[in-house]
Amino acid sequence: MAEPITQTRLRELAAVHPEQGRVLSVFLNLDPAQFGTPAARSSAITSVMTDAAHKVEEAGELEHDERMSLRDDVERVRDVLIGSDIAANATRAVAVYACGPEDLLEVVRLRRPVENKVVLGRTAFVEPLVMQGTDERWLVLVANRRAARLFVGPGDALEETDRIVDDVHSQHDQGGWSQLNYQRSVEKEVHDHLVRTAEVAFAIYKRRGLDRVLVGGPDELLPELKGKLHPYLRERIAGKVQVDVENASLDDVCAAAQEAITAHVRRSEREALDRLVESVGRGGRGAAGLPDVLDALNQARVETLLIAESFHGPGRVDDHAGLLLPPDADGGHPVADIVEPAIEKTIEQSANALVVRHHDDLVPLGGIGAVLRF
Repeated sequence: MAEPITQTRLRELAAVHPEQGRVLSVFLNLDPAQFGTPAARSSAITSVMTDAAHKVEEAGELEHDERMSLRDDVERVRDVLIGSDIAANATRAVAVYACGPEDLLEVVRLRRPVENKVVLGRTAFVEPLVMQGTDERWLVLVANRRAARLFVGPGDALEETDRIVDDVHSQHDQGGWSQLNYQRSVEKEVHDHLVRTAEVAFAIYKRRGLDRVLVGGPDELLPELKGKLHPYLRERIAGKVQVDVENASLDDVCAAAQEAITAHVRRSEREALDRLVESVGRGGRGAAGLPDVLDALNQARVETLLIAESFHGPGRVDDHAGLLLPPDADGGHPVADIVEPAIEKTIEQSANALVVRHHDDLVPLGGIGAVLRF
């Protein structure tokens, strides 16, 4: 299965700064619409690795030992790509990072296609990973009065981990003291069922870690179900799903979850954009447009970097001073796309990078903005 892209993983990759040599970053598209057969994948691997070998031989400013190390990195990446079924388990692309001097060989399987690409740089090229979006681990919990099912994983790759069925008696309408006592007994059984379900959910949280929770079930039962959840889980509830608790297929649950997750992403983007626009409008903790955003990054003031999905732009990088500059600035060397260095600096500063896909508010702000820490 494609591994989650987390902020921690991005920071670890962005932190690789070899004193000597370069980091080799290789991206291979495995979209089954184009590379659905072993022969097609083999051809794609040959093509991208030939490109990698050429880039190593053509790279300037390399010492002999650095070039030899990069040649070894090319072969290590090639072995990774041809040595296993890299297209298995919903993998739609793969990124491989190699740097011999840093003892780095990192494979990131992706669930969405990327463009075939080879980058030789002083740092790992993480922009395609950020553009895919960091993955959150979701729990989908659906329950009725007698049954519960729990699904865990990234939003588009859930798996059912637990199914609970308890012996809860049905309600009846005979009336009298017998009916009252029976009803109390049934409600106690439902209570115990929901408590057990909540305990299983919290055990999953402790064992696997969870970022967001979706709940589902009869409307009259949901408040009680939420109330039984541990506070750590309640505060992570991001929406609800509507499925047949006992009979829904995994595909049914995934489809319902994806709809709720998309709505959550839209709300999250909307909240971040509203905060940005409000801060920029007050002249406060907000930056809009490339020059102001780069200046804020250079001062380590960025809390959240917001980038329009299609935004790219030239700039300059001053490696000696560690500064990112607009294209018309003095100093540094020109780069065709300043977005990658900006994302890298954002991650290094333990800030968040958010690619905005569902709203166009960034367009009049220059395609890029930042909510600032101070």
